[in-house]
Amino acid sequence: MPFELWLAFTIAATVLLAVPGPTILLVTGFAIRHGSAAALRTVAGVVAGDALAMTLSLLGVGAVLAASAEAFTVLKLLGAGYLIYLGVKQWRAPSLLPGDAPDTTPTDLSRQAFVVTALNPKSIAFFVAFMPQFVTPTAPVLPQLLIMGTTFLVLAGVNAALYALLAGSVRQRIRDARLLTWANRAGGSMLVGAGVLTALLRRPA
Repeated sequence: MPFELWLAFTIAATVLLAVPGPTILLVTGFAIRHGSAAALRTVAGVVAGDALAMTLSLLGVGAVLAASAEAFTVLKLLGAGYLIYLGVKQWRAPSLLPGDAPDTTPTDLSRQAFVVTALNPKSIAFFVAFMPQFVTPTAPVLPQLLIMGTTFLVLAGVNAALYALLAGSVRQRIRDARLLTWANRAGGSMLVGAGVLTALLRRPA
């Protein structure tokens, strides 16, 4: 894979990842509620979810989702329902001040990030539409896809970690339980909103 093409892919992927989606809203919500250290545990779930979505797209599932309205609808409603469930759960959860014992294990946080990332049908369709644009037809395709896939996963992990650290730093400055309550509710509302937007997604034409 030519370096110039890999660099173009890296820049394009970085820009796309920087735009907050359901996964990033989940990570920032976790960071505000549990702190950056706990939220960083979600990075593994984010990377694993993207890896699964990427693998499914390469296996042709993305093409199936693009062609089948029923399959796309089922997957998006599962993802939307899970986001709304997590949003309502965060809205209703009591505030945790810095130093309070966590009420959710890091494994649970990572698992939730994995499910949200993997159940986003647009991610699977995205890999089908996005990655082939940077493939050199005259060179072996599989090594190029592996390079781009690895690059994307590293960027996704770094992006999620940066958002977790940023949101966690905000949480460290909040010492008022009432402010944390409203911060939790704001994060929960954003997750519910992300779930509604996911439910309204249309399959790629």
